[in-house]
Amino acid sequence: MGIVVPKYGRSSVERNRLKRRLRELVRRTWLPQWRASAPLDVLVRVLPVAYARAFDALGVELQQLGARVDRQRTATEGA
Repeated sequence: MGIVVPKYGRSSVERNRLKRRLRELVRRTWLPQWRASAPLDVLVRVLPVAYARAFDALGVELQQLGARVDRQRTATEGA
């Protein structure tokens, strides 16, 4: 699991805060559902709008992204 947070003109404090928030959300949302499945490498690259998002809004977006990854995974495994 990797999280890439480009500078986008932000301070290191803001970038690190966003990375910590995203790591916590990944720990809460993705890890429990993916522990039993085959290993998976995921890289999340953050867009500038993520700096302004509330914690809950980031969580919803990560859940949606996780669902998309799950769909692609099952489609790939079935093929």
